[in-house]
Amino acid sequence: MSNSVFSIEKRLFEAIAPQPNAVPVIFAFPNEYSVGITSLGYQVVWAMLSQRPDIEVSRLFTDVREPLPTAAELVGFSLSWELDYVNVLNLLEDQRIPLRAQERENEHPLVFGGGPVLTANPEPFAAFFDVILLGDGETLLDDFLDAYQQVRECDRTHQLKALAQVPGVYVPDLYAVTYEAADGPIAAITPTDSEVPSIVQKQTYRGNVLSASTVVTPKAAWENIFMVEVVRSCPEMCRFCLASYLTLPFRAASIEKSLIPAIERGLQATRRLGLLGASITQHPEFESLLDYLNQPQYDDVRLSMSSVRTNTVNQKLAETLVKHDARSITIAIESGSQRVRNIVNKKLDTDEIVAAAQQAKTGGLKALKLYGMAGVPGEQTDDLSQTATLMIQLKKQVPGLKLTLGCSTFVPKGHTPFQWYGVNRQAEKRLKFLQKQLRPEGIDFRPESYSWSVIQALISRGDRRLADLLELTRGFGDTLGSYRRAFKALKGKLPPLDFYVHDEWPIDQMLPWEHLAGPLPKATLQKHLAEAQQAMAQS
Repeated sequence: MSNSVFSIEKRLFEAIAPQPNAVPVIFAFPNEYSVGITSLGYQVVWAMLSQRPDIEVSRLFTDVREPLPTAAELVGFSLSWELDYVNVLNLLEDQRIPLRAQERENEHPLVFGGGPVLTANPEPFAAFFDVILLGDGETLLDDFLDAYQQVRECDRTHQLKALAQVPGVYVPDLYAVTYEAADGPIAAITPTDSEVPSIVQKQTYRGNVLSASTVVTPKAAWENIFMVEVVRSCPEMCRFCLASYLTLPFRAASIEKSLIPAIERGLQATRRLGLLGASITQHPEFESLLDYLNQPQYDDVRLSMSSVRTNTVNQKLAETLVKHDARSITIAIESGSQRVRNIVNKKLDTDEIVAAAQQAKTGGLKALKLYGMAGVPGEQTDDLSQTATLMIQLKKQVPGLKLTLGCSTFVPKGHTPFQWYGVNRQAEKRLKFLQKQLRPEGIDFRPESYSWSVIQALISRGDRRLADLLELTRGFGDTLGSYRRAFKALKGKLPPLDFYVHDEWPIDQMLPWEHLAGPLPKATLQKHLAEAQQAMAQS
């Protein structure tokens, strides 16, 4: 792919010409262009940078790049997938920037990062970043850039110390982490300077004008799609769900001020529309949005939706999707067991799942995709059997509707009530059990890689000691065997794999992100955990 990909983009914003002394910035996505340009977060931040006259921004991907400045002052990364850290290191090397923040001098750019992976738990990657932006970019990005302008001519040490005063701006090198032993839990996390805040608070944008695509291109992974964010966060509060807990509070985009103007702008560039959000059908005016899209002038628009709340699937929703060239709908049920759904706080009855399937078929849809999970804390073998039974029941009660069950392994995430639990060691066997039960019944079963779940858990609960391991596995390859090999090579220098992945952590154990505050305090998460454990005790 050549740089010609940039020439065929349809930009939906007006870039501002940079002023003569603008800060040269490289804004990178550590993956291929087709993946990066499909990221709504990356698009929005790039547009924000492009609309500041004091910034001159160039984009960098693993396969293509815009002309880059010879002496960038800031190099930013948007990190959406854990294993893309390899490409972060590769791109730093390509730009002749030392991989570790402590090795950089005044002549090197400040390396900053943001995105869901770094906001959730930046600690495994802390050694590679000078600055990490925790939270929503709508206000945080400008606050960071404004603060940088104030100290632009200062030395690196002064710059970092000043930036650390900005709410949501985390400078890892200004916090010292000590351990009970080299291979033991964390003992303390303390600022190295009295002027540095002891707790960094994630920043939350609370407005009701949410994000929408700033560029449309046929080279995106979702070709020529215009994406619009309908809601942010989720009111359901499933106890494993990072997308709900980390992004609280639940916010719905204004129909008049946000959604309709964005959609009308996007549909001038393309006739493919994607509605995004963790729970879009729980927008308080969702029916009005469907009515708007069902107007005759939008009959030719191809419509896609992210996963929807199961008990909001009705005939009108299904018919709207069919009218706009969709063939399927996706719902998350987590389990066929009511007991497990109670444990995770999934407010959903089995009858509602059956009703959603019936409504989907009545409305003309051809397929229903369901998301489930294996290895949920408190899950028993019988709970898995109930998931298989439910899927078989659906096939009999709604004949002709193609059923797919995508199933992942439970992975603990920071800032959620289940952050103290580990990955169930029996999860892989449980996925195979479901496969054995469902595939002979003609149900499409798609399990997520158990090995990937282990690596994901390692990073989601990791601390700074993983930096050496991540560099080592970069040379070995991204397989579970490579990580095990690296742990063996570093034995005695960090805890074993099981500590991060499988062990249940004591409530009073210091967490790697203890100094990084999410929307809810630790005490509230513990209360939600206790409620889940009460549900576990019920037969």
